[in-house]
Amino acid sequence: MAIEHFGDAVVKAMDEVMGCGTRKVDDYHLEEIKLAILPMWRTMPSTDGRMDWKSVRYVAHRYFMQQSSLLIRGFEPSRVVSGTDSGAAAVLSKAVPEHADMLFGGAHGKSGFSVDDTVAFLAALEQLVFDSESELLAIVYRQFGMETSRLLTTKQVRRLIEAYMVNWMLGEDQKSTMMLLRNRTLLETSFPHWAAIKGFVDGRIKTMDFRRAQRPRGFSQSIMSARYSFDDVHEVVGGITQSFQLFWESECAAMKAQLVDMDKYGTGRVRLSDFYGTGLDKDWRFGESESYLRDLGVLDESSPWRGKQVIISNYLQAASNCIVSASNYLVCCINECEHLLGDIENHVEAPSASPEQLLSVLNNMSSPSDPDDAPPKLAGPLTEQLNKIAESSGGTVPLHGRLFAQFMHYAFPRECPFPHKAGSFSSHTLTPQAYGDGKYLASKDDMRSHASERDATDELPEGEEEHSLHMWSEEEELFAEYNNASSGGAWKWIVLLLGAVGAVTAVATGVVGDSKSSGLPMYRSAHAHLV
Repeated sequence: MAIEHFGDAVVKAMDEVMGCGTRKVDDYHLEEIKLAILPMWRTMPSTDGRMDWKSVRYVAHRYFMQQSSLLIRGFEPSRVVSGTDSGAAAVLSKAVPEHADMLFGGAHGKSGFSVDDTVAFLAALEQLVFDSESELLAIVYRQFGMETSRLLTTKQVRRLIEAYMVNWMLGEDQKSTMMLLRNRTLLETSFPHWAAIKGFVDGRIKTMDFRRAQRPRGFSQSIMSARYSFDDVHEVVGGITQSFQLFWESECAAMKAQLVDMDKYGTGRVRLSDFYGTGLDKDWRFGESESYLRDLGVLDESSPWRGKQVIISNYLQAASNCIVSASNYLVCCINECEHLLGDIENHVEAPSASPEQLLSVLNNMSSPSDPDDAPPKLAGPLTEQLNKIAESSGGTVPLHGRLFAQFMHYAFPRECPFPHKAGSFSSHTLTPQAYGDGKYLASKDDMRSHASERDATDELPEGEEEHSLHMWSEEEELFAEYNNASSGGAWKWIVLLLGAVGAVTAVATGVVGDSKSSGLPMYRSAHAHLV
């Protein structure tokens, strides 16, 4: 296709999924997105202020993780993107199946994205995710025997959204879902933190009421008469997706605190024997099978002295600890490394930096897990590795590459996940049910066998450093295109289209919920299965 016809193709493809919807993207929200990505954008390599598709995928992944801890399927950093696979998000592939690769990763994407293009793209992607939730909401209406055209009272909305939460969090486990919804006592006593979830739902309904009260123009009769339409309920559901991780973060923090307590040497690692010992003695959460942990990419088997170890930061980000698994996204624990990397980006404001500049910034930072608020231990082998990265990259360190991410992992081992090579552990987003019943849980015998080694000595041989970089590898992979030489303005068509349309239709994006997965993390899925 000739480049002069690219705009027509964009309009045709986007017209299929974008139209005169009811949820308009206002200028204020576009400005919010822009402010959120600008610190990152300033450090991205570009040509004439435009970035390629690879870089935009990276920005999109980080934006959604920073804002809502949403891991958008298709934007996973572990995914290998080839000439035939653009790595477009699942929601895009479903919304524009015939055009997604061409529009977002094909040869024409080389014309580049400006910051405003990227803002518009992220806004459209947010709305596609929002619209994809309408199908599950319609299913919940049917469970209550209600038509989506029906106006609901506040009490009905509350009960319906509570049912939505059970469906959303349990995913495809319809047997347990229906059992809980039919037995209110069982739901109240067996669903994890149900009382708090009910309070959260109540808060989201009140938040929507408050927002509507601030926008009297266009007030619907349904709101004025304390009645709620399907669109009103959908708005509450959208707010839940965006804010649920903040509500659930205390669970992630409690889990991390337990793991940190087992990290005797501050390496961000817990011996598998201690992990399973705690799972047997105190906390049923730590029960993934060894094979599942390995396939998730959370096992460090490189130390001849420590034996098999669970990497805390990778474990917290693994699919077994993502509380929700939908067809288009996972809701996971907050990635604390994003805050640390953001601090570095704010100071550097460039795609690369010298080792001296980075060390100057890092020496004024501290780990959130360090009670003494001390800077990271950078002297010695870690500083040497930083210098080697610079030597292999023309004297400076690319901020958006695997080697610097690897450095950040060893500098902040409890916050920054170890960056495996793309494709090495592509199943790190594989949910427990997708991994297979009977495979994701360790047997009690296996756990006891590992736990029996807890008392074995793990003292290091003389001269061996506690922070030896056993897993360090020299292979670089750039998450952004540092040799970007693209220019042009074909993407102005998307910006103009988005501005003209101003909304996204409620798109049917297929069955909600991973066709192979459960909505709850491993330990909660197991609990739900028992229900």
